[in-house]
Amino acid sequence: MSSRYQLPGRRRLLAAALAAFILPGRGFGQGGPNDQEKTDMRIRLTFAEHRMTATLYDNPSARDFASMLPLDLEIDDYGSNEKIAYLPRKLTVEGHGPFGNERAYDLCYYMPWGNLAMFYADYKHPGLVRLGRVDDGYEALRVPGQFPLRIERIQ
Repeated sequence: MSSRYQLPGRRRLLAAALAAFILPGRGFGQGGPNDQEKTDMRIRLTFAEHRMTATLYDNPSARDFASMLPLDLEIDDYGSNEKIAYLPRKLTVEGHGPFGNERAYDLCYYMPWGNLAMFYADYKHPGLVRLGRVDDGYEALRVPGQFPLRIERIQ
């Protein structure tokens, strides 16, 4: 068989592989880590005498994060648009996939480093899983410096 007859099959295989890479979250259905359905799980983040509240989304990574609460961490500035805090262990990223509607005040998990990323300005970065969204008190994210951070569920 000549190579010209094998090429279309290879092209189809390459196209399928490329589609699976570009659209990995499409096959997971409901409950993927970047789903944006809010839950009734609310958390409080306290640092530098400031309080923020956030609502977690319904996905495996956010549920894993919630299972770790309460947490006492350090929050610090990173770049010009976020604060970060390192978790005691990495979160599950089962079924993670990209999302395209990034916006300020998202609460995310950065998979490569295993840290929380709390954005107060526009961002776009691969490797993030969205955990939730800051509801109020978000101006605290603009307070420069490193501080002890307490994260707990709101009952």
